Amino acid sequence: MENAGLSGRIRLRHLRCFVAVAQERQVGRAAARLRLTQPAVTKTLNELELLAGTKLLERGRHGARPTTAGLRFLDHAERVVRAFDTAVADLAGTPGTGRDTVRIGSLPSAASVLLPDVLTALHDLHPDVGVQVHTAPNTDLLAALRGGDVDVVIGRMSDPDTMRGLSFELLYAEALAFVVRTGHPLAGRCPTVAQICEYPLVVSGTGTVPRHHTDVLLRRHGIDLPAGTVDTIDVAVAATHVRGSDAVWVVPERVPARDITEKRLSRLPVDTVGTAEPIGVVRPAAAASSIVDDIAALLRRVAHGPADM
Repeated sequence: MENAGLSGRIRLRHLRCFVAVAQERQVGRAAARLRLTQPAVTKTLNELELLAGTKLLERGRHGARPTTAGLRFLDHAERVVRAFDTAVADLAGTPGTGRDTVRIGSLPSAASVLLPDVLTALHDLHPDVGVQVHTAPNTDLLAALRGGDVDVVIGRMSDPDTMRGLSFELLYAEALAFVVRTGHPLAGRCPTVAQICEYPLVVSGTGTVPRHHTDVLLRRHGIDLPAGTVDTIDVAVAATHVRGSDAVWVVPERVPARDITEKRLSRLPVDTVGTAEPIGVVRPAAAASSIVDDIAALLRRVAHGPADM
């Protein structure tokens, strides 16, 4: 089929269904996101593949993944859907008000470190722009970015398929730290990891990169995660709990920096070499938003400011 005829028959609903399934990796989740039935999504995908004359998705019991042709098509389909949604959002706005909203997705640990100063500076630059902040694990953040649910992400690199069509700009790399309250029995000492694990631990949530490094570090010392460990991605909950208890917090090192400076918390001298991970700005490679550009510039400034010295 010639391109002209094909472009005249493929509709936005085909692209929406394809993008949703390719991003969610499952027809059921894509159907829920689109507020459609699974049979309706399946029918639309079948129509698209028939029009395209090629298989775009491998579907089976274990989910759905784009084929090689599907991956090539996905980049273009995402741009079309995102551009359409942006155009509709602009039409729905009130002309002449200058009001807008930017949606920032962030890892909880990075949000607590970077966003307070960035939001203040962003308001100075764009006082009429509203901000929505969404914190989640990295996998969810990248899916939200690809789906157009957030405009920019403070997160980590992922596998090539997930990062396709996205750009990553490094802000900094940080290792884990073992942190306790001031006055803790271990404060001011050089405890072994085994001695630390005699106290309750607070660690990052299951499936996160910091949690993976925590598990690897403990296994390096022949220790499994102790019973009674608190598992959370909520930085505020973890910090408050550690400040008021004898728990030991295993956390990316920038997160407790202010509490350490203000002597509410103390870092234990534990070797965490090999646990460093990069944090960066992730955004669509083809995006051209001045507000997102400004956010990226502010993130660079804050990341490389006094906290990094």
